[in-house]
Amino acid sequence: MTVTPGRPRAGQTRHFLDLDRFDTETLRRILDLGAAYKRGEKTFGKDKPLAGRLLAMIFEKPSTRTRVSFEAGMKQLGGDVIVLARGDSQLGRGETVADTARVLSRYVDAIMIRTDDAQKLHDLAQYATVPVINGLTDDTHPCQVMADIMTFEEHRGSLDGKVVAWVGDGNNVAASWIQASAHFGFEIRLACPPELTPNGDVVAWARDNGGNVVLGADPKAAAQGAHLVLTDTWVSMGCTDGNRHQLLAPYQVNEALMAQAAPDALFMHCLPAHRGEEVTDPVMDGPQSVVWDEAENRLHVQKGIMSWCLL
Repeated sequence: MTVTPGRPRAGQTRHFLDLDRFDTETLRRILDLGAAYKRGEKTFGKDKPLAGRLLAMIFEKPSTRTRVSFEAGMKQLGGDVIVLARGDSQLGRGETVADTARVLSRYVDAIMIRTDDAQKLHDLAQYATVPVINGLTDDTHPCQVMADIMTFEEHRGSLDGKVVAWVGDGNNVAASWIQASAHFGFEIRLACPPELTPNGDVVAWARDNGGNVVLGADPKAAAQGAHLVLTDTWVSMGCTDGNRHQLLAPYQVNEALMAQAAPDALFMHCLPAHRGEEVTDPVMDGPQSVVWDEAENRLHVQKGIMSWCLL
């Protein structure tokens, strides 16, 4: 099967910012395209559809999976990359995001940014004349959740009608999962300490758009009968510990918690994991864990995203 994302209309720039900006059909198209790449199918009638294209990657936070998956994906599709770390550009020396966007748009075909400040992402998209991709902000992480959805579908089929349990900090990955609930027909139950609940505006948007979002503080209740259990590190990059470990200690995903879920439930973690904190070794390395497939699928789904943005 040949999958084509459809070309943008003249003058239209396709950004990949957050899942709440998309219709379900477009997200489905991107996922199908990523899956086709993973199967090794030719797309757009050629093996290297992004030949001659150049991606600028701006990193204001350290990265393993985002850096390698985007760089490998772009090169596998025939394109190339330029990497700008925090000290490599004038952004850290007072140049505005708007001016950086205007300049980079003259040099490259797309820009990916991994930043602490979501406003930088939106300013970049406002002033760039090339596609901008959200590689992560403190608010959301849509590329990760698209890879998670691909992984679940590979192992268990559609998420429609399923129960997803998020256990721990109501962080950026949780926010993108909440947004995804409005598109893919699953119930998401979030068990978070009251001090670390998800963004209320994100929850309200999802509910207003058909998402089934259940908020609570009891991890066992969230995991009861769930088809997928997710967690993330307790102290994200840029966060201070404070009393997070104390708040989140009851939210560890261990064998007892997984026993509350459906017998064929999957476990996911976006990585890096702090083993012995948010998740135990028997869960990370156990038969229900698909964390390595999940990490690999960052590569494939981002190839779908880049192709959708550029072709």
